[in-house]
Amino acid sequence: MPPTAPPAPASTPGHPLPMAYAQVIVQAMQAAAVSPSSALRQAQITPTQLQRSQARLTARQLEVLSGTAMQALDDEALGAFSRRLPWGSYGMLARASISSANLGLAMHRWCRHHGLIAPDLALRLDSSAGGGSAQVEIQEGPEHAALAADAREFSLVHLLRNLHGLACWFVDSRIPLQAVQLPFAAPAHAGCFAPMFGTEPDFGAPRAALRFDAGYLALPLRRDERSLNLMLQRALPLTLVQYRRDRLLVEQVRQVMAAHPRVARGAAEVARALNLSVRTLHRQLREEGASLQQLKDEVRFGRASELLWRSARPIKQVAAAVGFESEKSFIRAFKAWSGRSPGEFRSGGV
Repeated sequence: MPPTAPPAPASTPGHPLPMAYAQVIVQAMQAAAVSPSSALRQAQITPTQLQRSQARLTARQLEVLSGTAMQALDDEALGAFSRRLPWGSYGMLARASISSANLGLAMHRWCRHHGLIAPDLALRLDSSAGGGSAQVEIQEGPEHAALAADAREFSLVHLLRNLHGLACWFVDSRIPLQAVQLPFAAPAHAGCFAPMFGTEPDFGAPRAALRFDAGYLALPLRRDERSLNLMLQRALPLTLVQYRRDRLLVEQVRQVMAAHPRVARGAAEVARALNLSVRTLHRQLREEGASLQQLKDEVRFGRASELLWRSARPIKQVAAAVGFESEKSFIRAFKAWSGRSPGEFRSGGV
């Protein structure tokens, strides 16, 4: 999926998704007089399959179909709001929140900014929901509440999974949901919802909401602009996999790289140190929204910055200490990371 695409509702791999969601996307394209044929073909959904309400989609099929439709319509809301959300809108929301000091502030900003671009829905983060819980709730405007049932469901699920997936990614941690409330009756595909959210939802609630432990709001964000750019190249997998670990693998990789900068230069060495196969290493990092190169850059930049600022070591020694073969390659990399040469960084401090 191209950059800045928003996540669409999805489940963990192996758990199917309702064909009703594909039908909603196709209906949105038809309403805008855009042929869905190419999008369906790319998603490998036949017209016969599309008509089977009880049929199921794979996560990959929904990813391809929704991403293609959003680009074709230049609308990341797929016609669900009174105004179009141009391609890149949800990426913009993530960028506006990533500088926050902690998850609570990031989610507050995201909810507020969403209301500025999509006034049909008002999102609110309540950090004092009681019992040590926090809650995000969605107040629908009359136009959104009057949408066709499937379109309304898809829109609300899309938004809830988008925000939850992004929150997990921001703090690089699984955030288990204590409760999910949905303001519609249980549909025929109600069995698909527990895999989506990790818990059985309460249907027929007054409004859509997610509840989780408020302690997560104090966690600092562990992502930067560079990692955001990487994530936005294919944002949907953010919602495909529930975080099974709490920063476990990413932290282990960082520790291996920090402890052995001259050894842990490649995937094989890191995988061997963690007793994993290279394939498993890459797969689990993708599930957590990270990549080996991204983590290597983070660790090297952090260590190099510390040495430059806190020591008088020559640049060549700093380069060797963080695992570079040559001073020139280190200088090029450092300028790419920080926008300054190591010497300029040292002169200006942090």
